Amino acid sequence: MAFDYKVYMESVERFMMLTEQIERVEAPEVNDALADICRFLRIGRVEASFYDMLSDGIGEEERIVQYSLRQGEYDEANVITIKEVFGEGDTVYYRFYPKAGESAWSGIELDKIAVVEKMLFRFNQRVKFMHLAEEMKLRDHQMPVWNITYFMRLAERQMKERQIGRYVACSFNMRRFSTVNRVLGRDNGTKVMLAFVKNLEDEFSQEECVCRVGGDSFLALFCKEKLDFVMEYLQGMDIFYDEAENKKICVSAIAGYYVIPDNDAARLPNDIMDKTASALKMARTAKAPYVFYNEALMERIDRIKQVEANFQKALDEQEFLVYYQPKVDLKEYRLVGAEALCRWMKDGKVLSPDNFIPVLEQDNAICELDFYVLEHVCKDMRRWIEEGREMVRVSVNLSRRHLEDSDLLDHIFSIIDAYRIPHQYLEIELTETTTDVEFKDLKRIVGGLQTRGIRTSVDDFGVGYSSLNLIEEMSWNVLKVDKSFLPQKEGGDARKFVMFQHIIALAQNLGLECIAEGVENLEQVRILKENNCFLAQGFYFDRPLPVEEFEKRMQMVGKA
Repeated sequence: MAFDYKVYMESVERFMMLTEQIERVEAPEVNDALADICRFLRIGRVEASFYDMLSDGIGEEERIVQYSLRQGEYDEANVITIKEVFGEGDTVYYRFYPKAGESAWSGIELDKIAVVEKMLFRFNQRVKFMHLAEEMKLRDHQMPVWNITYFMRLAERQMKERQIGRYVACSFNMRRFSTVNRVLGRDNGTKVMLAFVKNLEDEFSQEECVCRVGGDSFLALFCKEKLDFVMEYLQGMDIFYDEAENKKICVSAIAGYYVIPDNDAARLPNDIMDKTASALKMARTAKAPYVFYNEALMERIDRIKQVEANFQKALDEQEFLVYYQPKVDLKEYRLVGAEALCRWMKDGKVLSPDNFIPVLEQDNAICELDFYVLEHVCKDMRRWIEEGREMVRVSVNLSRRHLEDSDLLDHIFSIIDAYRIPHQYLEIELTETTTDVEFKDLKRIVGGLQTRGIRTSVDDFGVGYSSLNLIEEMSWNVLKVDKSFLPQKEGGDARKFVMFQHIIALAQNLGLECIAEGVENLEQVRILKENNCFLAQGFYFDRPLPVEEFEKRMQMVGKA
């Protein structure tokens, strides 16, 4: 039979025109486009086997696609196989099966089958590159994970299919990852972050995701039955950053969850993101490992926004006031020092620290406020010195946020020395740390302060997880016992009381000055004295006092 080039060319042109508009390898339109060519060339079936190299470069994944509908029986014995390679390792095998009972393909038919294979391969290449380009839009630019656009598309698809009520959304941030990067190095830090995210992602299906928002911030969408697993995972996992040396670090995240209700199908993906972000922000403010979104959060979030919006103006206009809470010697009941505390005078009302300190601690705003308080204390002390007052030592709190500042010591001394304050009149209070990374920074700060004559105290001792190491490896001057260890009533927690007795004894044996905070009644005073703790502060003696009232108390310095 003579080869009809006209019919062949018409079928080829039709195939090329159709495939130019197709964006999926498995699209049924491809079968339609191949049908005429297969009939003309006596092809019974076309099969393509795709072997995509896995992302780690080890092994491969097979997908088989049948391109033409079976046109009667086909001959499996005389199949023609042609191999093509995509990019760096991805492979496809095209198999052309002749119709059963037909004579062997002619030379011309074999040549045209080779042309058909090239057309198919060209089509597959175009679709693959389109998919790669599309995937690049959905991938993070710095590490091989999905980005926020992917989250939006997945959430939008589940909304359209009325399936979004099956899911939980979660925004999470790695805890203190900037310090991890600084100590381990950025390369190891990135390796740890990626492993943490990938290990979580491995537990998810294709209808779930973990996406990077930026930095150490991520967003996840997963089925509700996996909520317990995700919560436990984000609480902390050991991640190896050098398996050869068996080096690992415990990584955890702070999270905000939104359990999406069934009636949320009409919402937009942005609404879900906003709710998880609000829950995450509240978790940071409350210093909680996680928070679930609910409507009750909205009022609290509004108050947070007001604090953030008004902070800088309040700082510039000096609305923040320094109050002084006296420290008392229990042997002679006389004033021996004070702790500087901050209050916000807003619209004629005094706001307590609980209303704004937790909000400011979420970023470096708390550092600005700490330096503001330190400077105002130094101003007051300079005036007291010039007025010839009997001086007492004043302690100033510094947030843990300062530990990230490599120039912190210079900043502290630049303020103190600008007002020519003798260093023995100042004490810096620092809280316990919860990570090895922070521990090293804290040790550096404590040593640097003491080298230049500034006393240091460890605040809220016993609340953190590293208490014994904290006082073993650092030469503190003062140990401040957290009020939670003081007996609140007769016959209280016996275990806590035993711990309290041992903390006092430990401080004395180490030569540390020991002070109890939160003293509220005479019974607590009696217990302190019986256990040889003779320094205290609390409401039983004085609430935090405005500077004018504190100055009146200072007149009693040295008097019983």
